[in-house]
Amino acid sequence: MEQQVIAAIREIDARSIKGLGPAVANLLYFLHPTIAPPFNTAIVNGYNALTGARVKLGRWEEYLAMRQGILALNAAHRGLLSNDLGAIGGLLFDIGSGRYPAPPREDDASARAVWKADLARVRENGAKAAKALAAAREEDETHTAVQGWLRDLGLSLGYDVWIAANDRNRLLGDGRLGDGCLAVLPGFATGAGADAVRLIDVLWLDKASNRIVAAYEVEHTTSIYSGIVRMLDLALGPEAHSLEGMFLVAPDGREHEVRDQLARPAFSRVADLKVRYLPYGELKANRETIARFGHGMKPIQAISRLLF
Repeated sequence: MEQQVIAAIREIDARSIKGLGPAVANLLYFLHPTIAPPFNTAIVNGYNALTGARVKLGRWEEYLAMRQGILALNAAHRGLLSNDLGAIGGLLFDIGSGRYPAPPREDDASARAVWKADLARVRENGAKAAKALAAAREEDETHTAVQGWLRDLGLSLGYDVWIAANDRNRLLGDGRLGDGCLAVLPGFATGAGADAVRLIDVLWLDKASNRIVAAYEVEHTTSIYSGIVRMLDLALGPEAHSLEGMFLVAPDGREHEVRDQLARPAFSRVADLKVRYLPYGELKANRETIARFGHGMKPIQAISRLLF
């Protein structure tokens, strides 16, 4: 098979078709990942930096020569890489794009020390990025779980429930966060502020009137600004008279921070909205009891606190 692939490359080369190089090479890689390495400018630059070669884009004979060198590198470091040439292709891409510095080719102790320091910094930055990504994923999971509590509680109390349009397809348990909830938010298909209202994390609606009764913004670790602005769009609109509660739902320890942010002049009108603080702990501890024995908004108001 390897010889057939090489023969096909040489046949393409003989036709002198311009502009096919990287595209064809990458197609060949997807078809034969252990035979044909991927090929683009960053990979070539990485290969040149690592080996001292001077491969240039645009000539198939140079691609084939680089392929031989890549195979040799891959074989020499097979324990760290993979039979799939995408692994070493990714390494060369990272070197060629400047993400990782290539080690000095000469036996130069000072140059190697600089390279090791650069590599340590790159690894440290990579570890920080991975930690930040893990924290963001954890935040998303917690945010979704709390929305799920509010969804289930609202349905148990006999309300229709709306989940934010950009969250309804999030995975939760064996289904989606929007399962059992409204597919369309009545009265907010179009119009000023409609887009913002549809992005409020959770809304409870009266089944008979389709009026919004309660609004919940879940703020795990992020700023409350965007959530408050969405609530303002709701509270200052035609639904204001039917609202029985607007809630910021956040970790137990964030109340002081939330109060400090709401005290800023930009939120001077929020005091009129009677926004309440609903701690995760209270919601978690009481949601099952409220679902079984509660009625209307009184139980939720009882476990929350006015922010002004």
